[in-house]
Amino acid sequence: MTESTSAPASLRSLVQTGTKLFLDSVAPEELEKNLRWGAVGATSNPSIISEIVADGSLDDRIESLLEEGRDDEEIAWELTDQLVSDAEQRFLPIWEKSEGNTGWVSFELDPLLEDPEESISEADRTARYIELGKRWSHGHRNRMIKVPATDAGIAALEELAAAGVTLNVTLMFTADQYQRARDAIWRGAQRRDSLDNFKSVYSIFISRIDVYTDEHVPQLSAEAQGQVGIVNAKQIWAQNQEFWSSRPTRLEQEIIFASTGTKKPEDEPWKYVQALAGSGIQTNPPQTNEAVAKAEMTFDRQVDRLPPKSVLDEIASKVDVPQMHKVLMEEGAAKFVKPQRALLKLIAEKRKALSAAK
Repeated sequence: MTESTSAPASLRSLVQTGTKLFLDSVAPEELEKNLRWGAVGATSNPSIISEIVADGSLDDRIESLLEEGRDDEEIAWELTDQLVSDAEQRFLPIWEKSEGNTGWVSFELDPLLEDPEESISEADRTARYIELGKRWSHGHRNRMIKVPATDAGIAALEELAAAGVTLNVTLMFTADQYQRARDAIWRGAQRRDSLDNFKSVYSIFISRIDVYTDEHVPQLSAEAQGQVGIVNAKQIWAQNQEFWSSRPTRLEQEIIFASTGTKKPEDEPWKYVQALAGSGIQTNPPQTNEAVAKAEMTFDRQVDRLPPKSVLDEIASKVDVPQMHKVLMEEGAAKFVKPQRALLKLIAEKRKALSAAK
């Protein structure tokens, strides 16, 4: 694990608890700053790519791709590949020093595979995830492939793991998703010639669960409301620890705590960072890491500390997990697809503007 001596004291204390700090961005200026702060990995998604495209820094590259006759979708993936590859180079020394345990950058496969308007069969979506996962991982030493924990995504995991693809399972809310994904990946891993380079991570979304309970489970007490996402993540983290302790591998198979930016104005911006400190990976938005950097506080291990039994019992009795799963996956799929559509629209606008400027 890398601990930067130039990092603010608060971030140094977070890393010292055992947390691996990842950045939820591949923007070059954010990467530079967060590397100084002790970040050991990063992730990308279409929203992140759109923000970078919108600032104009990639206009020259877009113009050259237009001159090559590329369409909007090809340009979107070329830019994504370039930005992720550049980030990989920044983290490669960390990857090499850790012998592959950290220093990873995640690349998200095409979200439009989950677009209900596309009318793609589940079998065809699974086949495309396998095809794209192999394609976009090829030749990259420290790239993780992000696959969503949808039925089609989970069905692709065994084959991808068997093929040697390093996987980050995303869009995950509940223990049943985690278990299905983990078991599929482990089946695939055992089909490899060696487990020496086997690495997998499981991204548990947190703040969206608390948004859900605010709206759909208002009967929760003040002690329980706002704790469901944290409790859920800690319980899945504990399952992950137990599972892999009996199946030791050279590299760690880890939980990523994702969706760690707070959604309620009254919450401290480091609410989830603090609650989940101590183990696993935290993929934090730039503004969350910025807030932690400015905070005069010391973090300690909290990831294995649960609320009182009365709070756990209340959550278990009042939160309908299958219903929560259903609603969050429906919302999640929409939030998964929309940014990719927005990225393609933005590139179309860039095409028009750059063509008009000639």
